[in-house]
Amino acid sequence: MDGGERELWSLYDWLRQDADVRRGARVSLPQAPSRSDHMGTLVDVLQLVTGNGWSAVSFAVALSAWRQTRPGRRSVTVRRGETTVIVENGSQDELNRLIEALRESDDDMRGSGDQEAR
Repeated sequence: MDGGERELWSLYDWLRQDADVRRGARVSLPQAPSRSDHMGTLVDVLQLVTGNGWSAVSFAVALSAWRQTRPGRRSVTVRRGETTVIVENGSQDELNRLIEALRESDDDMRGSGDQEAR
């Protein structure tokens, strides 16, 4: 995500406060291993583990709503399995592309239990 750790924490808080997200996904910030040349641990990825009731549309709506609150509207890279989508301007076309890519990824991953998006 453009904007670094602060933006990632903002998205994390936003998703954890969204009722639809809380019902359909578990949001976490796995921490990168600490290095001896850094104080503390940097967070570089937000992880969503979803159940069967989660939908790509719910995620895209939550992501879009968060982006609208951010100055500069940073780009966000969404990865799920082999699928990667970069949301740069949050246009309806980009959100539709994200939803379609996540749905296709969901079809590819069916039967594997919980689904994960990073």
